[in-house]
Amino acid sequence: MTYDYKSIKIFRTKNNKDYNDMIEEILSKIPSYSQELGLDLRFKSDRFKWFIASMLYAKRISSKIASKTFKIFITKGLTDPITIINAGWNKIVEILDSGGYTRYDFSTATNIIENMKILIEKYNGDIDKINEYAIDSRDLEKRLMEFKGFGSVAINIFLRELRGIWNKANPKPSDYAKIIASKLGINNELIIKYESQLVRLYIEYCKFKKCSKCLVQNLCSKA
Repeated sequence: MTYDYKSIKIFRTKNNKDYNDMIEEILSKIPSYSQELGLDLRFKSDRFKWFIASMLYAKRISSKIASKTFKIFITKGLTDPITIINAGWNKIVEILDSGGYTRYDFSTATNIIENMKILIEKYNGDIDKINEYAIDSRDLEKRLMEFKGFGSVAINIFLRELRGIWNKANPKPSDYAKIIASKLGINNELIIKYESQLVRLYIEYCKFKKCSKCLVQNLCSKA
């Protein structure tokens, strides 16, 4: 079913619950990046893998390259801190290059190795202890900022998909998510619930003005 924006605007005003239900139905069908990678964040091993993936997605590089590179890490069996450290810097650079990280290979390899050392030294190599040791959500973010290359972007990428899994994971919604939410006219509750999906809509459609292919084009005020 399609709608023109004028009818959608009236629908939003007169029947907001039904409109939100419609939006939610669409967003629920969009996989988050961790889901697309085949990760189930209910499992600790996959939470560690998502930690690695978040470092890759945070770089100024396409999500396709980040996904491809992450899958090479998995194929090579680099799925825990000790294995990654033992692989060594040169091997990490090689993997990054084969995935397409030629612009960021040296710095990213250094950060990954250093972060594994921090994880072992401060948290006994246990990804969940970062959340366990944190006093609250802000302290959790402060602890993550101690890792190399973990600025606000990487922290948001990592934590937004851990809402409901880590009790202190509650990052502020990203600007990308808020931009799409504004275009769709949805409330903060849905922004938080579907932040990953909203970010994907921005990165894959809005950013490149691919309105005609966007899943929510008929509900968007700017399409």
